[in-house]
Amino acid sequence: MKPTKTLVFIFSVIALLGIAWLLFPSDGVRAGSLTLRFPSYAEARMGEEKTLDVDSVLNTVSQSFEMTCSDNALDSLEFFRIFLTMNPNRIYLPHDDYTFFDSIFSLFEHARARGKTYRILHYGDSQIEMDRITSILRQRVQEIFGGSGPNMIPAIQTIPSISVSQRASGDLTRYTLYGDSTTRRASHKRYGVMTQFSQTHSYGTISFSKTSHSQAQDNVKNISRVALLLGNTGSDFSATLQCDRLAPMKRLQEASNGAALVTWELPCNVKRGSITTNGRAEIYAVLLDGGPGVCVDNVPLRGCSGTVFTRIDKKIMAQSLQLLDTRLIILQFGGNRMPGIRSSKNIVNYMAELERQIAFFKEIAPQAKMLFIGPSDMSRSYNGKMQTWKNLPELNDSLKVMALRNNLAYWDLFHVMGGEGSMAQYVKHSPALAGPDYIHFTFTGAQKIGSALAKSLTTYYDFYKLRQRLPNDSVLDFIKRDSAKVIQPQQLPFSSNPYLPAHIQ
Repeated sequence: MKPTKTLVFIFSVIALLGIAWLLFPSDGVRAGSLTLRFPSYAEARMGEEKTLDVDSVLNTVSQSFEMTCSDNALDSLEFFRIFLTMNPNRIYLPHDDYTFFDSIFSLFEHARARGKTYRILHYGDSQIEMDRITSILRQRVQEIFGGSGPNMIPAIQTIPSISVSQRASGDLTRYTLYGDSTTRRASHKRYGVMTQFSQTHSYGTISFSKTSHSQAQDNVKNISRVALLLGNTGSDFSATLQCDRLAPMKRLQEASNGAALVTWELPCNVKRGSITTNGRAEIYAVLLDGGPGVCVDNVPLRGCSGTVFTRIDKKIMAQSLQLLDTRLIILQFGGNRMPGIRSSKNIVNYMAELERQIAFFKEIAPQAKMLFIGPSDMSRSYNGKMQTWKNLPELNDSLKVMALRNNLAYWDLFHVMGGEGSMAQYVKHSPALAGPDYIHFTFTGAQKIGSALAKSLTTYYDFYKLRQRLPNDSVLDFIKRDSAKVIQPQQLPFSSNPYLPAHIQ
């Protein structure tokens, strides 16, 4: 072949490849069981893009909560003004109301002096299993306000916790509202605050002991108050607690259809104990607490997207939350719905489901504030590269708008991590901060996320304390100075998703 013909052939092949590059469908072409793909220009450049520096992101998050020491009130106010209006790692507050948490902070800081115990209830999916993120929040909150112990646990625990060792035996049958086909369902809706209960008709034993797990926090090891949250008790029901070398302590509970607390106050911290039940009752939870202060209860629901609570009996839930004096309810969901989201319509439907759950909690626990924590970044393979799920950023923005519209605070975990592409880098980090499923944090990663959450919440408490020394009007004027008010979420004019914001800082 002549050189000119060879050259024409080469340029013709290049031209055809260029046309294919421009016109080939981005999702590929199905050929039987195979999908033929042609890399786009953007995909070809992807390997050249700078990857996220996880350590830099986490250091920036940590530093964003740190205030330079100053005795000058104006300097302190300036820090909080920037934090409230510009810090992307803050807890977003409805209507920019920086007093949102004031009512619970006031209760918490006086709890020890008044001999009171208040509770924070943390619901979430498998991301909070084993008490990983919750345990960090609990430790930090209790260091400030008092309290101790692993707090609320189910009578029968199927997933081990780092914060307590436990087991159950005898006549105890576990029923769950949510779970796979191997779990039992009850013939009624009295599942209680942990979305499960254990039924007993005669003798059952619930045993617990101080944890020895290397990742456990210090405060969970101090247990000096034990209680049973139960209901539907028979006239002959009794429970006996035996701890260490203390004498057995028996409690009788009269027949009741509603929720009730059976409590034992102990003279010291104990290492281990067992509760022996006799008679009929539905046991909704075991409480392992310490002195007065704040308890933070961990309720993980593997595989759940947070839309099951309206299936629980309202009366039992309302009575339980009142008995427990629950003042903050945290909902951490969204990740499990992600695989089923293909469009904005799916997101809108999910938001409507969540709004029904929020209305349910507001009805049964009007005394409690609510905080929604959005999903972490999640990665899947697109054309051989681990990337953020396509609809996840829109889902996160929609959750933020939905929460704020319904008077919930919102913590944007997705952006705290670093946003799109961050999960892949968490997996690659040494040591690994996330597992090979590109969804769940490792213990080390969970500690960093729990610490960031705790710092964001306690920064609002620091601001609350500062404001107790200053006139309210002067604080408000300073925060609104230079029109630095947070831009409120607004609906895009032509969006099919009414929860999608035009601007969220």
